[in-house]
Amino acid sequence: MNSNVRPDTMERITTKELADKFIAEQVELVRKQVGDKKVLLALSGGVDSSVVAALLIKAIGKQLVCVHVNHGLMRKGESEQVIEVFKEGLDANLIYIDATDRFLGLLEGVAEPEKKRKIIGGEFIEVFNEEAKKLESVDFLAQGTIYPDILESDGVKAHHNVGGLPEDMKLELVEPVKLLYKDEVRVVGKALGLPASMVDRQPFPGPGLGVRCLGAITRDRLHALREADAILREEFANNGLEGKVWQYFIAVPDFKSVGVKDDKRYEGWPAIIRAVNTVDAMTATIEEIPYALLHRITDRITSEVPGINRVLLDLTPKPIGTIEWE
Repeated sequence: MNSNVRPDTMERITTKELADKFIAEQVELVRKQVGDKKVLLALSGGVDSSVVAALLIKAIGKQLVCVHVNHGLMRKGESEQVIEVFKEGLDANLIYIDATDRFLGLLEGVAEPEKKRKIIGGEFIEVFNEEAKKLESVDFLAQGTIYPDILESDGVKAHHNVGGLPEDMKLELVEPVKLLYKDEVRVVGKALGLPASMVDRQPFPGPGLGVRCLGAITRDRLHALREADAILREEFANNGLEGKVWQYFIAVPDFKSVGVKDDKRYEGWPAIIRAVNTVDAMTATIEEIPYALLHRITDRITSEVPGINRVLLDLTPKPIGTIEWE
């Protein structure tokens, strides 16, 4: 049987009891697979990698080496939260690397989405390779692959492809949640005791804000995107939408339009709001945001974020539009 195919008999994990049973099974399987060796994990702070980290810490403790790479494409305050929850909260064996300049340097002038994804994914692997070489007896690479990634891996999601591992880095994969859907991963995360703020947080793509800063990434536009996104998230939280909407974010395209600010012409980028609901990420519907809230978000973004002079709303479901723009 293909280990990447979810068996028809597998019950959907909806309760703490089912999650605990799954965790116990995986802890046993991981210990059997890994023995006394070390496991390397890219801990992005997203739901999937966080749940895998907590599960592996339960199974093998300090044998898990978590590497958090800040590629400069994180959302506001995200790296800080990873350090707080894992290093301070779970006493994880965590290595933090600020590789902002390295990533943004490689991405300079690169506008093609798939090329950007490949550069970001490839550089991630390079960073890990460097870290792995510093460690002794690392034989395994853990990944937060989930079932929709496997279903969509026919070229749709290049950044989930592990085929790019360097030849001299012979690491066996540990993928404990690869047969779970996103909603199940969250149930498992709660059963593992991760904070709700992390487990319920919306999914975030591997290339981070790199696929939301559309076209060639520049530092000023990336900064504007990060700030606008933080305002959107804050307003959704203040208005009871945080747990209700599955994914919401800002995308900023690489073109400017004319506007007026302080009685002068003002050229700026548009900020595009995307807010969608979905159960399994295969299809998605649009969240209907109250107009009063949209006006407030627009006021805040256009007055608080330098470089942005328009706010647009994306009304496209999936299909026909993918959840991310790139």
